[in-house]
Amino acid sequence: MGGEWLETTVADIAPFAYGKALPEGQRNTTGKVPVYGSNGIVGFHDVPLTSGPTVVVGRKGTVGAVHYSPVPCWPIDTTFFVTGSDHLLTRYRYYLLKSLGLGHMNADSAVPGLNRDAAHAREVRVPKWEAEQRAIAHILGTLDDKIELNRRMSETLEATARALFKSWFVDFDPVRAKMEGRWQRGQSLPGLPAHLYDLFPDRLVDSELGEIPEGWGVKSIGDLAEVVGGSTPKTECAEFWDGGTHHWVTPKDLSGLSMPVLLDTERKITDAGLAQISSGLLPRGTVLLSSRAPIGYLAIAEVPVAVNQGFIAMKPRQGVSNLFLLRWARAAHDEILSHANGSTFLEISKASFRPIRVVTPPTPIMDAFDQFSRPMYGKVVENALESRTLAALRDTLLPKLISGEIRVKDAERFLQERGL
Repeated sequence: MGGEWLETTVADIAPFAYGKALPEGQRNTTGKVPVYGSNGIVGFHDVPLTSGPTVVVGRKGTVGAVHYSPVPCWPIDTTFFVTGSDHLLTRYRYYLLKSLGLGHMNADSAVPGLNRDAAHAREVRVPKWEAEQRAIAHILGTLDDKIELNRRMSETLEATARALFKSWFVDFDPVRAKMEGRWQRGQSLPGLPAHLYDLFPDRLVDSELGEIPEGWGVKSIGDLAEVVGGSTPKTECAEFWDGGTHHWVTPKDLSGLSMPVLLDTERKITDAGLAQISSGLLPRGTVLLSSRAPIGYLAIAEVPVAVNQGFIAMKPRQGVSNLFLLRWARAAHDEILSHANGSTFLEISKASFRPIRVVTPPTPIMDAFDQFSRPMYGKVVENALESRTLAALRDTLLPKLISGEIRVKDAERFLQERGL
């Protein structure tokens, strides 16, 4: 593949076209064509605007953000787009544009916007031969494809775990199956292995929360978990932050998670900063729930963390599964929200949260749920860890491949040495 590179401009290699308005009311939401805004997919439609793989660039809103759609899509009027019939060449343009920092080209201070003429004038250096452009896209795309595969796999596992919780603890399907004669001793049903048969009763009884399985109880969430909050050390005090080593969580850290697994935080605090937080360092396995603006971001901390005042943290009590708490908080979102108040923004206090009533199974059923769902959650964590490593590799290789600092063969050898 020669080593020649060309000096050119964005206009020559990736000319921008304007997206087209598609109001929500005009979309067919049951369609499979992704609709892109400046911040990514914002809905679906049944007819695409583009005819092939597409690079979408934020024009208004999330200025300069660059997204890649491997399928024809509909970029709306807050975006520019670049499209083509060659999958790898289009993807190369995606990585090229991502490397340019277009978000810094804000041409309108009143209403943030990306000026097309200014973006088109950007000078870029690209491999002369399209074969090398394709090879660069293939290397980086392989990493992104694996990250996407992990995301889809984890999404399926999460959906399965949520459905299992709803079946056992909201709809009481195992109990109803026994009541209706659909589940017999020694028999397995979907999500109900035969060995669980004797754990579930065969009748429902009245309770303060309506009908619940016989032998189950109703407890407060405060009975199931130690509920604590956090605070923010003075941000202007350098000794609380500079050189910090402890993970400090804000709702922003959870807002960007695709799965309820927290592996890292944007900021770290020092020992001195940690001493300012009443709850101190919370152990790995703590369930985190954002308690204000908005309420409902959820994750299990896979590292010890300290939290700011925007959280309710649940430390499971003896015999209580943190996965049960996580799934309950997801399923009970509306109930939790009903206990929130505030004139400026809704917030649920710890005092309002602790008394919320929860249908609580006997310990053997809680344990069975944990044993059944723990492997699924473990695979989600494994996928998240792998994807974080893959993303770091991609972010390391991208500017070096795009600039020519390292060549394709060197990058291929680099990945082979890491088993990729």
